[in-house]
Amino acid sequence: MSSVAVLTAESFAEHRSGLKDEEMAGNFPVDEAYIPTYLEAFPPLPEKGAPGETSGESGGAWSKIRPIKSSVITQVFHVPLEERRYKDNSQFGEGEEAKLCLDIMQKTGAHIELSLAKDQGLSIMVTGKLDSVMKARKEIVARLQTQASATVGIPKEHHRFVIGKNGEKLQELELKTATKINIPRPEDPSTQIKITGTKEGIEKARHEVLLISAEQDKRAVERVSLEKAFHPFIAGAYNKQVQELCQETGARINIPPPSVFKDEIIITGEKEPVAQALARIHAIYEDKKRKTTTISVEVKKSQHKYIIGPKGTTLQEILDATGVSVEMPPLDSGSETIILRGEPDSLGPALTQVYAKAKSVLVSEVTAPAWLHRFIIGKKGQNIGHITQQLPKVHIEFTDGEEKITLEGPTEEVEQAQALIQEMIKELLLRMDYTEVRIDQRFHRHLIGKNGANINRMKEQYKVCVRVPQDVERSSLVRIEGELQGVQLARKELLELSARMENERTKDLIIEQRFHRTIIGQKGEKIKEVRDKFPEVIINFPDPAQKSDIVQLRGPKNEVEKCVKYLQRGIAELIENSFSISVPIFKQFHKNIIGKGGANIKKIREETNTKIDLPTENSNSEVIVITGKKPHCEAARDRILAIQRELANIKEAEVSIPARLHNSLIGAKGRLVRAVMEECGGAHIHFPAEGSGSDKVTIRGPVEEVERAKRQLLQLAEEKQINNYTVELQAKPEYHKFLIGRGGGNIRKVRDRTGARIIFPASEEKDLELITIVGKEEAVRLAQRELEELIKNLDNVIEDSMAVEPRYHRHFVSRRGQVLREIAEEYGGVTVSFPRTGVQSDRVTLKGAKDCVEAAKRRIQDIIQHLEAQVTVECVIPQKFHRAVMGAKGSKVQQITRDHNVQIKFPEREESLGVEPHPQENGDLSPEAELVPKKCDIIVISGLKEKCEAAHAALMALVPVTVDVDVPFDLHRYIIGQKGAGIRKMMEEYEVNISVPQPELQCDVIKITGLVESVERARLGLQERVKELMAEQQDRALRSFKLTISVDPKHHPKIIGRKGAVISQIRKDHDVNIQFPDKGEEQQDLICITGYESSAEAARESIQRIVADLEEMVSEDVKLDHRVHARIIGGRGKAIRKLMDEFKVDIRFPQPGSDDPDRVTVTGLPENVDNAIDHLLNLEEEYMMNVTETETMAAYMKPPSRHEDDHRGPAKGFVVRDAPWNVPGTKAPDMSSAEDFPTFGIGIAPKQTSAWGPKKF
Repeated sequence: MSSVAVLTAESFAEHRSGLKDEEMAGNFPVDEAYIPTYLEAFPPLPEKGAPGETSGESGGAWSKIRPIKSSVITQVFHVPLEERRYKDNSQFGEGEEAKLCLDIMQKTGAHIELSLAKDQGLSIMVTGKLDSVMKARKEIVARLQTQASATVGIPKEHHRFVIGKNGEKLQELELKTATKINIPRPEDPSTQIKITGTKEGIEKARHEVLLISAEQDKRAVERVSLEKAFHPFIAGAYNKQVQELCQETGARINIPPPSVFKDEIIITGEKEPVAQALARIHAIYEDKKRKTTTISVEVKKSQHKYIIGPKGTTLQEILDATGVSVEMPPLDSGSETIILRGEPDSLGPALTQVYAKAKSVLVSEVTAPAWLHRFIIGKKGQNIGHITQQLPKVHIEFTDGEEKITLEGPTEEVEQAQALIQEMIKELLLRMDYTEVRIDQRFHRHLIGKNGANINRMKEQYKVCVRVPQDVERSSLVRIEGELQGVQLARKELLELSARMENERTKDLIIEQRFHRTIIGQKGEKIKEVRDKFPEVIINFPDPAQKSDIVQLRGPKNEVEKCVKYLQRGIAELIENSFSISVPIFKQFHKNIIGKGGANIKKIREETNTKIDLPTENSNSEVIVITGKKPHCEAARDRILAIQRELANIKEAEVSIPARLHNSLIGAKGRLVRAVMEECGGAHIHFPAEGSGSDKVTIRGPVEEVERAKRQLLQLAEEKQINNYTVELQAKPEYHKFLIGRGGGNIRKVRDRTGARIIFPASEEKDLELITIVGKEEAVRLAQRELEELIKNLDNVIEDSMAVEPRYHRHFVSRRGQVLREIAEEYGGVTVSFPRTGVQSDRVTLKGAKDCVEAAKRRIQDIIQHLEAQVTVECVIPQKFHRAVMGAKGSKVQQITRDHNVQIKFPEREESLGVEPHPQENGDLSPEAELVPKKCDIIVISGLKEKCEAAHAALMALVPVTVDVDVPFDLHRYIIGQKGAGIRKMMEEYEVNISVPQPELQCDVIKITGLVESVERARLGLQERVKELMAEQQDRALRSFKLTISVDPKHHPKIIGRKGAVISQIRKDHDVNIQFPDKGEEQQDLICITGYESSAEAARESIQRIVADLEEMVSEDVKLDHRVHARIIGGRGKAIRKLMDEFKVDIRFPQPGSDDPDRVTVTGLPENVDNAIDHLLNLEEEYMMNVTETETMAAYMKPPSRHEDDHRGPAKGFVVRDAPWNVPGTKAPDMSSAEDFPTFGIGIAPKQTSAWGPKKF
């Protein structure tokens, strides 16, 4: 090795540039041949001189450098060999340790350097900011050093002091000791704290934790309850006494503030100081309790705040001056009594001070018009702010709507403020004014303008405030306030606006929505022309989503009228031009109507001035649509039909069918007429437009088919005519219900006898007296006679009476006579009169049509029989189940009432008063108590006996029951599911409540509560779920079968495959989990397979087959010129991958810096290897021709200067004499050695890079 250090000339020149030329010249000659010494080239740092001694020139080149205190620190620590986590790295600086260090450097921002000691221990140097270094150190220890753990026990109450506020203390401890400290949760009774880290770190952390605990052991907490009234004496005025006590004893004393009504005083600190403080507090308390007395005084509630003062300062002031505590009643109470507590001699002066403070504040009022208040306050409180700044103790209050201003504060200052405000009011009244203008409320929103534009403009222009009343106020008065001239101008403008709006008119124009887009035009061009023509008119179209035809116009009356006429003319033209006719033309003739190149259709369009739309070629439709003016459309239709007639034997026939039958012939959605057209070979049948009144139906098509369609239509019309005979009758609406009968009984009889259909008018129809009879003529006539007879009888009004026992009268007249109303509605408006209350009579009078009266009498008799047959049944259900029986909003009980026609009454809810209703004997209820049900448990059912019994059974069926189901405890968590989803789903599905016992009870019983049927279904469902879970457990047990297979580690990559493709396929095919050994494990050859036994064995066989194939493989080396490697590999390795897939071999190229850069290794089956090598040699030969040609061309293209440089030889570099490594027995460090200079990641790029790109970790 050379005895001199070789540096680059550039680096030394850069070093020399920092020194002055004079200094350089003075130290050594500036001569290229001169070799400087090591000390000359690298001057040492100057030594620190004696105080007061100037360094002068002794500092040399370094004298100009200003010392800077670095914020970067460096820590070095050592990891012994036995504690190193990664020990088997083949080359130091390239294994897992290097990767981890790079990762830690990126995370923390610290710089890490590793070095290996002779004893194989690891020295780690970490450089960076303090916080980054501490974090990096913690990460290194956790990831590069083997971890141990230990526990330390301290009292549970000390744990919070180890954690610290927001966990800051714990984080600090972990960083300081480079350990992980786990503290049990508050609900965990354990006192053990677990520490994980290195042995040294664990000891440090353990020591720190015990130190914190020891400090807390010295502390004590005392709570003492003393009367709240004596707390001020213990605290002293302004808390002086308690602060002195804290300083003297060193204890911390917490006295609750006056607003908190607690007697407890808390003293914390070390035991001895706490005891001293407690004794002192007791002494003060006993002394004051013995010496003090109280007096009560009455002071107006409004003056209490002056006695209290800001934040209670006045009370503290009285306490400090007299030693008397003033006890004030709470502000929210109505009491005016103030209690003074202190020594008798001091009570008099204290009372004087209390009265003085109460009267120290003056309250005064200044009269000012309410509208002037805002001007007195000024913009953003500017005017009143001058007074409050000048007189800060004065409080000024403005009451909204009242003509007064309240001032409160010291007498002198209040008087000054009052004078200033009065002067301001006087000045404002001279220059300010207000007026009120009456403007119709409907114009208010137009006065305000969009987003208040008009009002804001007036405010800025005239410097006034315009107040427009809210819509809810329903007032027409608009108020203007401001300077006199501005108010007059604003008033004038408002009146002008109002007059203009009075002349305005709003008109609604009905325009079909389909024309709106046409009127507006593309991008609003057409409506813009209208608006330009009538600029004073505002035209508003409805939103398309509203489906409205109303277009609103607003503006001056004359202009609106002109605009309406203009728009109506345009709409009339649109309507005229939008007439549409649909012409059915046989599909085969469409091309003839279009003509060659569209000549025919174009000619028809131009000559008739219409728009003609034909269906697309692939459409099944035969209809051609013509749009335009009516005569033009008809002309175009005739021309198109003429073309069709010329081309085929087409006949057109007209059939007369009454218009009222057209809809029934067409059928629902045109089904009937479509069926006729299809049956008649596609003949076209055209009905006149609805509402036209025409009876003519047009049939068009081939002659035979037209005749056939005509016969069918006439036959259908005849059938409809026979069955469609209609007669109308008139009957009073009140008779309709009687004619229909109860449940439609009467009208059904008429229908059955006659076969006619009788239609009564709906409630929303105009003619409510019209009854329509439809059917065959004979049947209709018969039904008409029967109904007319019934109506005639109904018109014959009679009066009759019947006897009804008085005890039943209440049922008929209760609920505002609901039963009587129902009878009147049902029986043709018959009037039923019961005797008045208090009259002892059983005669009931009925008045109405004879048949109705008779029917009503029968109905009343039925009701009486029903009432006589009614019974009352008691149903005993414990009160706790009543809510469940009733259901949501009483839905369940209402359903039972409707289903069984009964009345159900629940008892009043009885609150438990803590008194036993029945005596107990020897812990048991007396026999009487067991037999007699509680009043609050009895539900009363009224109705017919059999109905009541059915309702009773229905109610009992609604009483919830509870069933216990045994479910193994270890399955409970699966039944509950994630966040309770499983149990919630079951409860919703079966409509029950499922209660799972708490985990700590270790109980197997799950309770199901609900209706009997629901509970039974839930029980079966739960048992089914348990079976499923147990089957899953058994399946998991079967799936957990494990077996291992020994495979040489060199085959592992091939078994895994590229990106895990091979092993993933095996896992998928056999549904197993396959684990390869981790780095660092002892048995690197064992592969673990987990799954069903048969699947695991099948997967093992698949791996063994792969291994067998791999062991048959051979490896051969072939020499390929390294210059063609990149071409063979191809972009991102695509070419070589294709080649390997084609020949089923593995091809490996040499690493950069290899001893033999031309050697390429091919691995595979012998035959495949030979074929691949032959192919590679052919590729080399082909690519080398290109390489040789390229190099030859490059030699000719090289500039002459490059040739000259080639003969200069290597740069001499920079040489120094007397270097430290020149000392006998030492040598210069080898900079190319990875051992002397280990690098992490990508440092200096290697000279020769791989064809595959840079190496990645």
